[in-house]
Amino acid sequence: TRMGDLLGKLENGPRLSVDTAQPKVISQRGGNATLQCKFNRDPSSPPNPKLRIKWTKLTSDYLKEIDVFVAMGFHKKSYGRFHGRVHLQAASENDASLVITDITLEDYGKYKCEVIDGLEDDTAVVSIDLEGIVFPYFPRLGRYNLNFADAEKACRDQDAIVASFDQLYDAWRDGLDWCNAGWLNDGSVQYPITKPREPCGGKNTIPGVRNYGMRDKQKERYDVFCFSSNHKGRFYYLIHPFKLTYDEAVRACQKDDAQIAKVGQMYVAWKLLGYDRCDAGWLADGSVRYPISRPRRRCSPTEAAVRFSGFPDKKHKLYGVYCFKSDN
Repeated sequence: TRMGDLLGKLENGPRLSVDTAQPKVISQRGGNATLQCKFNRDPSSPPNPKLRIKWTKLTSDYLKEIDVFVAMGFHKKSYGRFHGRVHLQAASENDASLVITDITLEDYGKYKCEVIDGLEDDTAVVSIDLEGIVFPYFPRLGRYNLNFADAEKACRDQDAIVASFDQLYDAWRDGLDWCNAGWLNDGSVQYPITKPREPCGGKNTIPGVRNYGMRDKQKERYDVFCFSSNHKGRFYYLIHPFKLTYDEAVRACQKDDAQIAKVGQMYVAWKLLGYDRCDAGWLADGSVRYPISRPRRRCSPTEAAVRFSGFPDKKHKLYGVYCFKSDN
């Protein structure tokens, strides 16, 4: 009887169990990560040459998983942008751990390890967290101009991706206070407040991440919170004899075998490398900014910050330029 089978199963435990010794792995862009996953089969069952190991990446839409890697016996296949970057650790015969190399910003998130053994099937979930920084972003057009697709492109153009709620929450705990609402990667719109005040939800509210909920990705327009991580390359202020227009700035970096730097590259250099320079310089998006990690009188006196001088007329010869030279 089925009831007998069920009781038998409960007595002997499941025929197959899958679990992880490390539910969260911390890495950085360009690094590697091993997603731990082990499975245990019923010792009395015969070996199964058709046992399948399948790794997928979970998305904010639980019906849509992204295929990463599948193995069955000698057949192994990696998919999409994971092609050539993933393999099984295979440290023992019951090891389903996945190694991901040359990690990208998009690799951030949750992964599912699934083992299929005949009719038996079990799963475990492992997250990849990246070291990096969250920064708010709006374009030259000004605030509240980005629908969700625009927001994704804006972050990509700044060498970043749209931040997750967890990343924004960590940034808020780290002191990020920003009064403009921005898209997050799940399609929600939120903003972090550490110092409650009248225009930002009210003076008598508690600090926290304020949430507008899920918004219409096509029609509604907000700013965006972007996330970036370590870069392989050098971010620097170009020493130049005179101030530059935007077009001159672009050419000056090219002449130095580099590119004009992106906003995400400045934030990463500031946050992860402690980069500090009190010179306002052009960046690729046409904004002018400068990174201060040691606050002093004429340069961001009260706090370490990336200072923003706006999106000036590109013909103004008033600024220097920040360049980025990538390693490859």
